[in-house]
Amino acid sequence: MSERYDLDPAIAARLKRNADGLIAAVAQEHGTRDVLMVAWMDDAALARTLATREATYFSRSRGEQWVKGATSGHTQRVHSVRLDCDGDTVLLVVDQVGGACHTGDLTCFDTDQLL
Repeated sequence: MSERYDLDPAIAARLKRNADGLIAAVAQEHGTRDVLMVAWMDDAALARTLATREATYFSRSRGEQWVKGATSGHTQRVHSVRLDCDGDTVLLVVDQVGGACHTGDLTCFDTDQLL
């Protein structure tokens, strides 16, 4: 990604990042309120998400940002972003196109119901 996005300093000050400088991000479907997936964001991914309304995450395995759906077409258009009370997790309310899970399932929670 060539374009740079900077996070508002007031928002950045409220974040409690893990040892890798990341915060957890939960994506929830706008219409159904189903939880779709959990991913990670760095400050730049959060800034890009807020600026573009395209859900942008940080891949720990690749060590880089990725826009949800950039290669698969399974995009997330962001309606709102909320910061939790501890400042260590954001909730993205999105319109999901296609499956949210890398397996192709609608959600990452479709496979195993434990209770």
